[in-house]
Amino acid sequence: MSVFLADEQREQVDLVGLRGLAEIIVKAQSFPSSAELTLLFVDESEMSSYNKKFLDREGPTDVLAFPVEDLTAGEVPEVENGGPPLILGDVIIAPSYVKRQAEEMAVTFEDEMALMVTHGILHLLGYDHQDDDEAEIMESREAELLAMVGRSRR
Repeated sequence: MSVFLADEQREQVDLVGLRGLAEIIVKAQSFPSSAELTLLFVDESEMSSYNKKFLDREGPTDVLAFPVEDLTAGEVPEVENGGPPLILGDVIIAPSYVKRQAEEMAVTFEDEMALMVTHGILHLLGYDHQDDDEAEIMESREAELLAMVGRSRR
């Protein structure tokens, strides 16, 4: 499992811990060890730019996910042995936004960052929350995965 990290902002984040979390999530979902994804940490200005460019929404947000593959939640695609790695996509997070959000919700910054990484990766793996049933499935899986690493979901 390869997790590529890029930290292009000023907020202190536990890069090693978040990389480890990403690896645990993908492994727990039974994806092959050849899978790859990127975690990109940006400031709110950059996040606003991504939000506008790709979703036509104004202002920053906490997390955006850009899957490469069109995956179905709970299903692992077949990967050719010795073939190219499975590129899952990019998860972009604005830690300063997440920090403010954590304070507003009275949760720890570390728990909220773990949730954002988990949430973003689940989007890459085909999970969504467009309707209540999907949201319930995704939130339940988030809680299970976070509990595996001693974190809680708000």
